[in-house]
Amino acid sequence: MKVIQPNCRAQFANEDIEFILSVLGGKIGTAECLVKLLADEESRDLILDDEALLHALLERGGCLRVSTRFYFYILVRHVFRRSDIQDRKVADYVAEVLTEFARSERARCMLPGQSDSLDYFFEMLAALQKADERTSFYIRVHMGNYSLFLSGVFPERIRFRAEARGFPDLRYYEGLGRTQYRAASDHRLAQRYELVGVLNTLSERIGATRLALNDIAERLFSLGETNYSLDALLGRLAKA
Repeated sequence: MKVIQPNCRAQFANEDIEFILSVLGGKIGTAECLVKLLADEESRDLILDDEALLHALLERGGCLRVSTRFYFYILVRHVFRRSDIQDRKVADYVAEVLTEFARSERARCMLPGQSDSLDYFFEMLAALQKADERTSFYIRVHMGNYSLFLSGVFPERIRFRAEARGFPDLRYYEGLGRTQYRAASDHRLAQRYELVGVLNTLSERIGATRLALNDIAERLFSLGETNYSLDALLGRLAKA
């Protein structure tokens, strides 16, 4: 069981440094200067907040030679700031969720000793009834993350399925995510993993967070497709 951590900013690749230089080289100077600045947390965060990086990611055509972590962090950080979600750690955490869940096998809830994943929320809720302390924390965090991922990246698909087939709507996903994030934030393991603040914010701001991710989805995907995936996005990235 993997507990996702807000560590995108600690895992950027050489391609990301080259990209930053190609956009901000006039302000920063050489690669050596940039590496020194990125080693300082405060300087790094100020560089990553530069709007020019966001515009370059959205406007450059063809294949982007950046890591998925860099790509998602820049996008998430900027849309969160516009939604008054200012904590960089929250943006970092959500960017890591997107990075992990963009690979379908990592979006599955796998429990120790079980060969089959829990693919549906009702299965996860049932598993909570007999889960031990650590497993229950993992399930709750996964449910919160998965609710946010689905409602944030695929809102049109959820609306379509709710209207056409009577499936749960976006309010259901928000409510589920809020409840599970809140329960997870109260768990002692949230303190161990230093996630109390992140999980609390996601519980309290689940609506604003979901809408901010909807903004990313609207920028990157065709709204005419109800079954679009992340393949089109990932195809633009040269994965590090």
